[in-house]
Amino acid sequence: MRLLTVSLARKRPIRESHGRARTPWLFSSLGAFRGAPFSNDMETSVEKNLTFDLKRVLGVSPLRGLWRMIGEYHVHYLIANLSLGLAALFKMATFLLLRYFVDNVLGRPQANFLLPWVALGFIGLAALEGGLTYTSGRLAAYTAEDSTRKLRNYLFDHIQRLTFAYHSKARVGELIERVTSDVDAVRRFFAEQAVGVGRILFLFAINFAALLYIHARLALLSVAVLPFVLLASLYFFKKVTKVYEEYQAQEAVLSTVLQENLSGVRVVKAFARQDYEKAKFEKENWGKFLKGRTFILMHSAFWPTTDILCGLQMLVGYYIGARMAIAGEITVGDYLAYTGLVVWLIWPLRNLGRLIVQTSTGVVSFKRVLDIVRQEREPLDEGDYQPQGNVRGAIAFRKVCFEYDGDEDHVLQDITFECQPGQVVALLGPTGSGKTTLVNLLPRFYDYTGGIITLDGVELKRYPRRYLRSQIGIVEQEPFLFSRTIRENIVYGVERSVTQEEIEAAARAAAIHETILTFPQGYDTIVGERGITLSGGQKQRVAIARTLIKNPRILILDDSTSSVDTETEAEIRAALEVLMRGRTTFIIAHRIQSVMNADLILVLEKGRIVQRGTHAELLEQPGIYRQIYDLQMRIESELEEEIKQAELSATRAVEPEARPLPLLKT
Repeated sequence: MRLLTVSLARKRPIRESHGRARTPWLFSSLGAFRGAPFSNDMETSVEKNLTFDLKRVLGVSPLRGLWRMIGEYHVHYLIANLSLGLAALFKMATFLLLRYFVDNVLGRPQANFLLPWVALGFIGLAALEGGLTYTSGRLAAYTAEDSTRKLRNYLFDHIQRLTFAYHSKARVGELIERVTSDVDAVRRFFAEQAVGVGRILFLFAINFAALLYIHARLALLSVAVLPFVLLASLYFFKKVTKVYEEYQAQEAVLSTVLQENLSGVRVVKAFARQDYEKAKFEKENWGKFLKGRTFILMHSAFWPTTDILCGLQMLVGYYIGARMAIAGEITVGDYLAYTGLVVWLIWPLRNLGRLIVQTSTGVVSFKRVLDIVRQEREPLDEGDYQPQGNVRGAIAFRKVCFEYDGDEDHVLQDITFECQPGQVVALLGPTGSGKTTLVNLLPRFYDYTGGIITLDGVELKRYPRRYLRSQIGIVEQEPFLFSRTIRENIVYGVERSVTQEEIEAAARAAAIHETILTFPQGYDTIVGERGITLSGGQKQRVAIARTLIKNPRILILDDSTSSVDTETEAEIRAALEVLMRGRTTFIIAHRIQSVMNADLILVLEKGRIVQRGTHAELLEQPGIYRQIYDLQMRIESELEEEIKQAELSATRAVEPEARPLPLLKT
């Protein structure tokens, strides 16, 4: 049984105490000394209005979608491509200048005065070409880096705002793969591939025009291979697209296996399953190798094909051009210019095929990113009713039913009960009976599919989810702590400035304050990933403190004392009994001792309420509650008897054996 944490209305930033930003969402700096307020206000630098909205690229072709994605960078990208066009123009001018130099200056003493100007011309053209190429690369890189930065931010925010139903089915490794590897493929598309295609097109158009100017028939002979290269490129483009999709999908599977293994490394070690995990990883890694090998083999088949075609084209062109120069149809300068221009005509065409094949990776990755973008966000502000202050906490379920999407079986059926503000409702029942699902309806993690739930007399669906979750505090059965300081974890759920005194008060109430003070860094102690450096009981109490400092009107405790020892449980229970006064509280528990003082106990089985009442009332009724009570009392009695027997045996073992006194001789 596991209860999902409350999704915060806003993602708050975080900084370490030394001020270095650790994540894209940054907390304001910590109060460095006792009494300094700790603020969780969101920084205005974050793109709160989501002006970078990828929804607008849906429904169009991938290439049009990519162009729309960089909408605010269109001018930059056009200038980058225009700069490449001008650079290609100056490259062509260099060969025409060489032609002029050979035909009109070289070997003519009367033209020696032109030598410095020709030299300056070569230098100037090279400088202009280099400067424009640099400008193009810089603008293309800026467009690629900044647009993909916003794309990552958008995806990060979008994924957090997706529904619980989506996250219950999505694999973490798959999502990580799409936000990292696929986004990087999109970055390479803009930084290298798309601008490279533009450069090649400019080079071809300009150099082909120059060849036509030099000799039209020779120019036409030089592009005879073009149709074959383009056909080969398009053929490989279609093949590679499918193979790359399979390769990326397998890489996502491998990432999921790795992520699960690292997250559950303690379980792996505890059960000595390293060899099993190694075999599982190697199996998926072998699958990735096979798909990657197919991908590389297709590239390997493409290069020799185009190299042979382009090499033959150049050889034929050089031969025909030489024969024409010998015959006097063209000058020596024309031939030298041709040999230079044809290189920048043929090999860019060959690279065009390469880029066409490589752009398929960017297009495929963009499609995979859009698969996430198509998912609808959870409407946090949807609702037409929001009180000015806090809710009172009067909750009523009337014939409530719930079923997951695509599942015909009801998880909850005909749930009906009421509780007044400040009352405690306990949920008891076997695993899978619907206890966690029931409380998940309150913060609208899921919306009920039948019946009605009211809060203070108003239907729950009329409240915005953001407001509801600000009024509800949840302590999970398996608490999640971030790899940050204890102080940051405690104040994570608050949207106001918090003083050190408030933090310590919440920690005392959760019976964790004294433990925190024993750590070398106190409240500034960094807990490991998922709080792994703390014991189960310590993590639970920090999570309780995090909920208490939020001061919610409704509490949900999902078996929150299950991970602590008996003494600590008693301390937490005493603190919670005080703090639950005036708050409507739902307790999910398996132990009778945790629910005995509840105002209403609901016993669930297969999604239905099969018993209800107080502890005393349910003990008088035959049913599940009485069975659980008798079983737990018997286990506790047997355990106490075993403990007494063990203590008695230990006492006897340390007592000196009785020995008879020796007789005295008279």
